[in-house]
Amino acid sequence: MCDTLVSLTDDGVLFAKNSDRDPNEAQVLTWHAAADHPSGTSTACTWIAIPEASHTHATVLSRPWWMWGAEMGANEHGVVIGNEAVFTTQPHGDPALLGMDLVRLGLERGRTAADAVEVMVTLLERHGQGGSCSQAKPGFTYHNSFLVADPQGAIVLETAGSLWATERVEGPGRSISNGLTIEGFADAHANRLRGRVAACSLRRARTQAAAEVAVGPLDLFAALRDHGAEPSPTYSVVNGALDAPCAHAGGRVTATQTTGSWVADLRGEQIHWATGTSAPCTSIFKPLRVDQPTARPGDEAAGATADPASGWWRHEDLHRLVLRDHAASHARFAAEQHRIEARWVTAPPATAEAFDEAEAAEARWRADLQAADLPDRRPRWLRSMWTGWDQRAGRASTRSAAA
Repeated sequence: MCDTLVSLTDDGVLFAKNSDRDPNEAQVLTWHAAADHPSGTSTACTWIAIPEASHTHATVLSRPWWMWGAEMGANEHGVVIGNEAVFTTQPHGDPALLGMDLVRLGLERGRTAADAVEVMVTLLERHGQGGSCSQAKPGFTYHNSFLVADPQGAIVLETAGSLWATERVEGPGRSISNGLTIEGFADAHANRLRGRVAACSLRRARTQAAAEVAVGPLDLFAALRDHGAEPSPTYSVVNGALDAPCAHAGGRVTATQTTGSWVADLRGEQIHWATGTSAPCTSIFKPLRVDQPTARPGDEAAGATADPASGWWRHEDLHRLVLRDHAASHARFAAEQHRIEARWVTAPPATAEAFDEAEAAEARWRADLQAADLPDRRPRWLRSMWTGWDQRAGRASTRSAAA
């Protein structure tokens, strides 16, 4: 489950997305250079191969470790795309393109938002969408909606099987979540029951309000960290903390965790801000530039089991400590977290420098929480679920001896 939003400000376009996935599904940042391709070659997407384009644009992507496609990303021409799982009355087809594949294909082949949408709908009609959307739950699949933006504006693209509809964003803001929203198309194809379980209307109400008033990246950082009526997550046994944009896993019907977050500032220099880690509330947004690749050692090998070489998994040591008592734990480092980001937004550092500073800060926060050993205040059923995810990831439990 996810949320994507765009703000059309007086100064230009801002974009943001949380990617909500399985709790142990590491998400990696990858850079891909522009390239020319010989006629007749193909590209292997997640489940199928399709003909390659003669030229692909440079991109930076945030993608689940096991997928070819991406949850969100940007290209060298200032196009950004995010996708949402949507639940429709149309049947699910055989393995084909995933929505995440369409995100990457739109970025690789589109010079503008309109170009990218044309690429995506053409490929959708030609190849269809289908196949498992989860490495942890192979039977889980869905259709997709997309928010596609460039420095001139944004377009919503919603799909149901091979059917689709578009809407140009008129402003001042627009958000999408896990339900169809385009008038007429939604009435005809939305699965309302599954949308209610996903709490998409509750989250979209909050992201829509945030999109309409945002004027800079810091506003969108805050929007993606929103826990709803309370400053820290509140949990339902049905769907965890899924009623607000900053999702935390825990539901018995659906258990989804924000595993990556992205903000794009398409004004002027066009700087992207990504966590490269789960839970934006416990992460630091780092500046990215499409033309300045920054490989992080170990991240290319990140997977579904804990690996100290992976920055995503190193952050999980902090994230899962914070979850024991989110309010008390986050209060110990929130001021420094916000000071770092405010300084960087004013004068963005090089990406490698930012990652190094963020890693050092998170290491301090983790050591402080380990020393504090705060009691685990979560309900027993929620602690049990996280213990199970820890065990499946091959990592030590985050439950405290003082619980």
